[in-house]
Amino acid sequence: TDYNQLGFNLRSNLFQDGPLESRSLMKDSYTLDVIQKAVRDPDNWHGRRTDELGKWHRVNAQSVGVQKALKDKHG
Repeated sequence: TDYNQLGFNLRSNLFQDGPLESRSLMKDSYTLDVIQKAVRDPDNWHGRRTDELGKWHRVNAQSVGVQKALKDKHG
């Protein structure tokens, strides 16, 4: 019944659209000159290079695979 009621509400357009202008915490917290001076480097993500993150994920996946294999072998 909940699914049918939700479908009815969606078809009836009871859920109105969101605000036309989106806001962000960064825009609300900093002045315009700080935002314009910000440098966005896609290769540097929160102080780590994406290559380093890729290597970490690969090693982590291998480690998890070894742990599962050892658990299956030794019970």
